[in-house]
Amino acid sequence: MKIENFKSGEYRQQYQYKSFSPVPINIQWIWEDPVINILLEQATQAISELNAFSLIVPNIDLFIQMHIAKEADTSSRIEGTQTTFADIFKDKDHIEPEKRDDWQEVRNYIDALNSAIDELKNIPLSNRLIKQTHHTLMESVRGHHKSPGEFRTSQNWIGGTTLLNAVFIPPHQDEVLSLMSDLENFLHNESIHVPHLIRIAIAHYQFETIHPFLDGNGRIGRLMIPLYLISKKFLIKPSLYVSDYLERHKGAYYDALTTVRTSSNLAHWVKFFLTAIVETSKKGSLTFQGILELRKETDSLILKMGTKGKKIKTILDMLYKNAFITVSMASKTLGVSHQTANSLFNILVEEKIIHEITEQKRNRVFVFDRYLKLFN
Repeated sequence: MKIENFKSGEYRQQYQYKSFSPVPINIQWIWEDPVINILLEQATQAISELNAFSLIVPNIDLFIQMHIAKEADTSSRIEGTQTTFADIFKDKDHIEPEKRDDWQEVRNYIDALNSAIDELKNIPLSNRLIKQTHHTLMESVRGHHKSPGEFRTSQNWIGGTTLLNAVFIPPHQDEVLSLMSDLENFLHNESIHVPHLIRIAIAHYQFETIHPFLDGNGRIGRLMIPLYLISKKFLIKPSLYVSDYLERHKGAYYDALTTVRTSSNLAHWVKFFLTAIVETSKKGSLTFQGILELRKETDSLILKMGTKGKKIKTILDMLYKNAFITVSMASKTLGVSHQTANSLFNILVEEKIIHEITEQKRNRVFVFDRYLKLFN
């Protein structure tokens, strides 16, 4: 199928409304647009550079949780959550009560992505894994009653308050299983020769158009992007937080998906997606450069600390995983008294590595602010 000749689907009459039925995508794809070739080359190069950092940054897994958290935060904000990036690293008790539901949704996203990445060691990116991931995403949050982990068996819609005034109505529930089976086969069809970035761009559009769950489709669809690239070893680590670009260009993101459905302009969506990959990969590489510079500086501090250096390093490693920390957390990890841990914190404060954000005598919370800013 030539991208330029693509026909996205048709509206089918249901009871009192029309649902959109997309065409299957498990076919060979080609294109004539030279801009797609240029963007594909740029995106592949940008991801290669990002992957290089995954190989050269010492103890890379220390920093990956921050990348995952960034993806979780921005993907959730596209859906309207009101937490800040800083909020998601805090304990639930330190979150304002009115924000705790949003906080839990972001934490679920982190758990869902981490669990899915771990599961990729055992099973491929499949409908089974997508369902498992959806179940984790929706557990104990808004929408938890909407069949978590199961494809929908009723009609859903996007925008509006009812089917009668909806902005978009996805395919009828009877079509979901066959369409998702086609999507799954497309992701792994080795008899067709479609570059991975083009394949996941088309798959993301198709997933969002099928809208196979009653809730959480946007987050699962975006979560599939790094999962697919990791499963194909195109991305070494989950360091690509593409939702950051999509959140900053949310209107253009939704418009690009809608344009495919309304005018079959798949090329426009593919170019938008590849641009997002280029910009996100470049931003990720800059973040890693900042991490290396900061790590070099903190390593110099550790060398100056003499016998305390090993404990300081342990605290810093904790901070690289989670930019917020308490004395009690460090005391427990180090196996030292609260007083000893507090004296180590005083050193880090004096060196302007961390600073307190709670301004209280007990249960004080400190932040590794310069590290956190690398992701903002």
